[in-house]
Amino acid sequence: MTARPGQTRVIMIASAVWAGSIFLSRVMGLVREQIIGRTLGASHQADLYFASFTLPDFLNYLLAAGALSIVFIPIFVEYLERGDEARGWEAFSAIANVILVAGGIAIALLMVFARPLAGVVAPGFSDPGDVDTLVRLMRIILPAQFFHVIGGLLSAALQARDRHALPALAPLVYSAGIIIGGLVGAWSGLGADGFAWGVLAGSALGPFGLPLYGCVRDRMSWHPVLSLRHPDVKRYVWLSFPIMVGFSIVVVDEWIVKNQASYLAEGALSHLQYGRTLMKVPIGMFGMAAGVASYPTISRMIADGGVVEAYRVLCRAVRLLLIATFAAQVCLTLAGFEAAYLIWGVFSSRFSVVDAQSTAAVLAYLCLGLGGWAAQTVISRGFYALGSTWLPTIVGTMVAFGMVPLYVVLRRAAGPIGLAVASSIAILVYVLLLGWLQHRRFTREAEARGTTLDSGPGMLTPALRMAVAAAIAIGIGLWVRLLLLQSLPGVQLFDVAVRAVVLCAVGLVVYLACAALFGVRDLAELGGLVTRRLRHHNRAQGAGSRSRGPG
Repeated sequence: MTARPGQTRVIMIASAVWAGSIFLSRVMGLVREQIIGRTLGASHQADLYFASFTLPDFLNYLLAAGALSIVFIPIFVEYLERGDEARGWEAFSAIANVILVAGGIAIALLMVFARPLAGVVAPGFSDPGDVDTLVRLMRIILPAQFFHVIGGLLSAALQARDRHALPALAPLVYSAGIIIGGLVGAWSGLGADGFAWGVLAGSALGPFGLPLYGCVRDRMSWHPVLSLRHPDVKRYVWLSFPIMVGFSIVVVDEWIVKNQASYLAEGALSHLQYGRTLMKVPIGMFGMAAGVASYPTISRMIADGGVVEAYRVLCRAVRLLLIATFAAQVCLTLAGFEAAYLIWGVFSSRFSVVDAQSTAAVLAYLCLGLGGWAAQTVISRGFYALGSTWLPTIVGTMVAFGMVPLYVVLRRAAGPIGLAVASSIAILVYVLLLGWLQHRRFTREAEARGTTLDSGPGMLTPALRMAVAAAIAIGIGLWVRLLLLQSLPGVQLFDVAVRAVVLCAVGLVVYLACAALFGVRDLAELGGLVTRRLRHHNRAQGAGSRSRGPG
């Protein structure tokens, strides 16, 4: 079945809107983190600010806010396709009101018991003044989850009607709120409180305010209906249940790291958070893009019975994603100090050279798991395309609980670097288990259809070849770094920028050469695609110049 021209146009417009939003969100996120770093640095106050998000994030996760679009859009679309928009808004009202009541009660309870819960969130902060600050920040940020959860449902209603602009703008307004709050806080002496109030204001205006305006403009109907027995409420709860009860390592890794980092010296949690911020850039750019782009194709192939073809597309998507991800690992490992110092340290007195060095050290070990973090975004979608939502959650939960002792042991042995190593080991164990289970599942699906998976390239062998190529590039790059530091040892803008460019260039050249030498076939395919695109572009430009003639 092929898409009608109108449908194709809608999909292309929506893809462009979300692609632009993701790119701008990454830019805004870096600006936001830059202002946090320049204002709070790697201080004790910054540690408390980052720790204050653990409890609100947990509530957001428990209310399945991340599943709102996935779960609610099909429910709403069914009514729209039947021409019964009134029943669609009734379903929205029933689900929204239940979430509103449950979320309101949960927020009130967490705010009341924030002080004893602070000892669970960050047990290492035992000073009464630190506890007071942490509790105050949590109580400011907690109500923001109301706006995220209800706003997520409003955004889902808009997306079901192919209204994508306002939901796509919401994250940008949210980041802008944090930036403005932080700047006002720095000017007025509020410090971390300014960022916390910015979180609350940005959540109200962006994730909630924009989609609410869009729904009102589309003449939404929000009815005062409240019933746990409503069929659409039951359906929503059932579909969301795996997400609400499963504490996968993909979600809880950051919670565990923050919990354990509270036992460490001042600034350790901030260094981990800044390192994670840099690592998330390639995860978002490559992992999210590959997952979103491949998921519809894989789903259609499976629906049409093409399990073998679907698995081939899935493996190819992971391999192409890993080519870019390992390249990013090389750059972040070799030029991690330069990246951290350029973003947070240049022209700032709050983020020192030592802070940049500590962030770079943590980042290098976090990046050991970068390929796993990016690959799981695609591999998990393979299960979703097969209609399996429980298995990834169960495996991730088992890994999370099984790895907690490793976080504790490595934190005691190596401090923040130990936590970074534990995080990388956990995600690699998870993605290897998930990949193995997925191969078994696709093998069974293929056999059930009277065929077998072909013997073409999978995921693991090419990934190992890329990993070895990246390791060689990092080793040579570190030697080049020692030579560079002898000739360009300064931390002025010019010195830092030149070192970053040279280190990335050397690392990428060595990595790509080694990957080609080791027979990573997708690299040649990717290079050929880029070459063909460039030739086509040059021919088009040449034809355009000839058609215009002399000026």
